[in-house]
Amino acid sequence: MWRHIASNAVTFLVVLLFLGAGVILWGQSQYRAEGPLDRAICVEVQRGANMRDLSSSLEDRGAITNATILRLGADYTEKSEQLKFGSYIVPAHASMSEVVDILTRGGASTCGTELVYRIGVTRTQVELREVNPATTVYEETAEYILGEGVAPAEIAVAREDTGTRFRVALAEGVTSWQVVEGLRGIGVLEGEVDEIPAEGSLAPDSYEVQRGSSRTALIERMQEAQQVILAAAWENRADGLPLETPEEALILASIIEKETAIAEERRRVASVFVNRLERGMRLQTDPTVIYGVTEGRGVLGRGLRQSELRAATPWNTYVIEGLPPTPIANPGRASIEAALDPDDTGYIFFVARTLDPRDGHNFAETLQEHNRNVAAYRALERAAE
Repeated sequence: MWRHIASNAVTFLVVLLFLGAGVILWGQSQYRAEGPLDRAICVEVQRGANMRDLSSSLEDRGAITNATILRLGADYTEKSEQLKFGSYIVPAHASMSEVVDILTRGGASTCGTELVYRIGVTRTQVELREVNPATTVYEETAEYILGEGVAPAEIAVAREDTGTRFRVALAEGVTSWQVVEGLRGIGVLEGEVDEIPAEGSLAPDSYEVQRGSSRTALIERMQEAQQVILAAAWENRADGLPLETPEEALILASIIEKETAIAEERRRVASVFVNRLERGMRLQTDPTVIYGVTEGRGVLGRGLRQSELRAATPWNTYVIEGLPPTPIANPGRASIEAALDPDDTGYIFFVARTLDPRDGHNFAETLQEHNRNVAAYRALERAAE
């Protein structure tokens, strides 16, 4: 009898083991199987979130078929405690294994709400953006000019939402004074800026910040980024340039930045200034005169006067020889690289092609050709009066 009972018990255990193994295999296949989502969604992982609550939310949203299987799979792969704060796109038909990987991998957020403070030459614009999960492209939903009127309600709400991300973007060609003034107006940042950073030392780029981030620390990030860009460009510079130091390259890059915003023109404009420096010609560029008038504090807002073109300021390249003593703005990477690797041309003149700066410039090797280009431009000016 006892032998019979023992035999039945063994049989029962074997069956249980087979059933258990089958359940495990089924769970593993479900964990790796194609998910039920028919379109991508944005999933937010809040600070302090746990896998239990998040898996239940994912199941409620139809992103996964079974919250328990996702938790068991995350436990088995030792990822349950590795959730990363942020907002992430979960693509259509993502398996539970892929979902866990996305939410624990970390890195930059790929979706959600973002407030972008764009510090430009004339103003700081605030943009509210949302990623469309279907296209993974940011779509602007609201905007306003900082300091002009009241922020739209949706921007005010987003600014207080703990899930909103913040970004500060510097336009190429802004001056250091303009950057500091812009940062002072961004309420989510903290701390005072004691002095204006050296002109040209800030890298125009987009910087993600946290609520309560230090303005001074952000400026230091911008300076470190510019140092890296300048060092790399200097290391790879063309041979024989009339530039003795990285600082001189930064000065020239800032002039290029203010003369053209057209990517394909930068190296051509650089060639004009390099050719002038090599021939001992004055650079004679209006942006340096403007900087001598404003010293980077605001926008001139009018045309230059003849008296200003003749005025002896340290930056007036119609008067001084060679480069001015400092940059006249913060140049971007493309202008720095153009200054250190210009086109090989014979150009020593250029003038705007039309009244629209987006149309670029006409370049010339001789004064006679340049005078014709200038005459054509003056004719356009007269026609527009």
